[in-house]
Amino acid sequence: MKISFIDIQNFRKMKQCRINFSDTKTLFVGANNSGKTSAMDALGKFLANRNFVYNDITLSNHAIIKAIGNEWEKKEREAPEDISKWEDILPVLDIWINVAENEIQYVAHIIPTLKWRMGILGIRFLLQPKEISNLFVEYRKAFDEARVTESLSKKSKITLWPKDLSDFLKKRLSTQFTLKAYMLDPDKSKDVVPQKTVYGMECLNQNPLAGLIKIDMIEAQRGFSDPNHTSTTDEKIGGNLSTQLRCYYDKHLDPEKTPTPEDLETLLAMENATDVFNRNLSGKFASAITELEGLGYPGVNDPKITITTKVSVTEALRHDSAVQYSLNRAGTDEMKLPEKYNGLGYQNLISIVFQLMRFRDDWMQEGKAKLEQETEKNHKEPLHLVLLEEPEAHLHMQVQQVFIRKAYDVLRNHSFIRKNPSFATQLVVSTHSSHIAREVAFSDLRYFKRIPGSTECCVATAKVINLADVFGIGDETDKFVTRYLQTTHCDLFFADAAILVEGSAESMLVPHFIRNRYPELNQRYISILSINGKHSHRLKPLIEKLCLTTLVIADIDSAEATGHHSAARPERGKGLISGNFAITDWLLNEKSLDKLLDIPSDKKAIVNTEPHKYSIRVAYQTPMHVDFNDEKKIEAISRTFEDCLVYTNLALFQTKSGDGIVEKVHGIIANAKTFNELHMQLYKVLRESQSGQKAEFALDLIYSFDPNEIIIPPYIAEGLEWLQLQLRSEE
Repeated sequence: MKISFIDIQNFRKMKQCRINFSDTKTLFVGANNSGKTSAMDALGKFLANRNFVYNDITLSNHAIIKAIGNEWEKKEREAPEDISKWEDILPVLDIWINVAENEIQYVAHIIPTLKWRMGILGIRFLLQPKEISNLFVEYRKAFDEARVTESLSKKSKITLWPKDLSDFLKKRLSTQFTLKAYMLDPDKSKDVVPQKTVYGMECLNQNPLAGLIKIDMIEAQRGFSDPNHTSTTDEKIGGNLSTQLRCYYDKHLDPEKTPTPEDLETLLAMENATDVFNRNLSGKFASAITELEGLGYPGVNDPKITITTKVSVTEALRHDSAVQYSLNRAGTDEMKLPEKYNGLGYQNLISIVFQLMRFRDDWMQEGKAKLEQETEKNHKEPLHLVLLEEPEAHLHMQVQQVFIRKAYDVLRNHSFIRKNPSFATQLVVSTHSSHIAREVAFSDLRYFKRIPGSTECCVATAKVINLADVFGIGDETDKFVTRYLQTTHCDLFFADAAILVEGSAESMLVPHFIRNRYPELNQRYISILSINGKHSHRLKPLIEKLCLTTLVIADIDSAEATGHHSAARPERGKGLISGNFAITDWLLNEKSLDKLLDIPSDKKAIVNTEPHKYSIRVAYQTPMHVDFNDEKKIEAISRTFEDCLVYTNLALFQTKSGDGIVEKVHGIIANAKTFNELHMQLYKVLRESQSGQKAEFALDLIYSFDPNEIIIPPYIAEGLEWLQLQLRSEE
């Protein structure tokens, strides 16, 4: 039995989202505030019985609730008979489960028709008014009383609660609303738009998943309080290992709970220790108690004071030093430190892993947990769902990678599970860590995309993109992109926008340009990916799937139109073409160099509206006019980033020298008599330079010149201005 997918509607940012689950691990990735936490909280609230609050209802629906309240406030208005006006705004979670033929006994209570044999089954959890008529009466009463009281105030105008229905529900949601479950039609499971609720298909059990799915959750270790957290102290996820060991001991190991023969020796030792301790306490406190009795208290009819204690291992695990770390080395004396003296990363890693072990053993009813179960309840759920929020807190990147590779194995490390593979485990992780994302298969990633508010509704929402659908099965591009992202980084999944650059020089200098000249961009999460022009177009399916605003900084790479398209010095009227795939095959679909040089700036951006609005723009070298010696306003056409940078900063290179290519460029500028000679020599020296030398050129440039002295090549400046404007408009 496995969860196939869930549909979430009207819950915070998630106006309508479908999230497909992988069979083992599912990873939620996306930029900040994109909806990952909303999805995790939806799972926790709908499936694990956590409390709802009014702001869990999607913000854009608050206006509709206020409008309903305005109708209810009319004196002639009668109580509504049903919740038809609420149907499209109530928080909903549909969970679809794949059930095998040998698992039908688990789902007999939620089979929608007698014809159903096996396959997909759906349950809808709907947060709805308990009694719509009662909600109407209670609101009208509170609203009318508040208005009457306001009218009595003559000195100042005040507004009392509730000012409207939205305000009323902020306080009364928990008493007026309840979570109900309904069976769904399996034949409509593939519909893009979730089906309407059939109220006659309400489940008999309030939670029909009880006994089917065991749900455990580890919340993010943020270091500050979570207003939605409802766990008790003993249930709190995280904390020190002593707390967790105490909880585990209390549930699985405590010898005083349903003792077994092997517990008798332990109980006898604890009883003997208690007797010795009590005798010692009686002797120590004897004089103090005698002194108290000399005051006339207690009297004849009052009980005598006695001092007794009870030895408890659970209490022994309560103090800070219950868990210690040994620092022993060969030939040294014993050295130990309390748990709190260990690093936060190590503490967090141990804490999370131990919680996973505890979840597994709770599910498998290890130790005393099994003995405590009533006979009719002594069964294991066929599916274990574990939700893990942001495990990267305080963890070094290499530890993050090891952890995510091993976490699922920890949950499956049990002899019963190995012998009974039909008992399934699904792990759902939300993360901001690119190091965790790179360790997970592409098909297990779920990308959360922020959708800006429309003109009708200014509230931003979220959509979830299944990255398993980006490429075809066995696609060579899939293999390339997966390998590339895994060998570099996965920042793309957490960025507000992306910049693709082709060479090492651009990848080093573009961040300098942004930091020094574009403060708005510098405050945003921009992923700069360095990828060769022959391969940047291979990212096209991924970027289009992510709907990610992207700037592609490409070299025009002038080449011969015939033969093997050999590189050529860029000139007009020579019938040359661009050899850059990103320009010719992906973005502009134009090869002619002459035409590319004359394309206006506003025609270099592609605006896509499906499935969501986003833009991609290409920036490549454009003609510029320079003064050289006695020649004025000479058109300079660049082929690559390096020669365009030189033409843009001719005066700087004339006055300053450096090492390597920078020194060669300085010499060429000093010795050239005409611009044409400069153009030819510069093309030759940069053409002969290897990519490693170009990287050295960038480093030497950063070393020799203050980045603020360098004028940004015009085509890059245009691209960065465009990107800044795009992000500003999204915001």
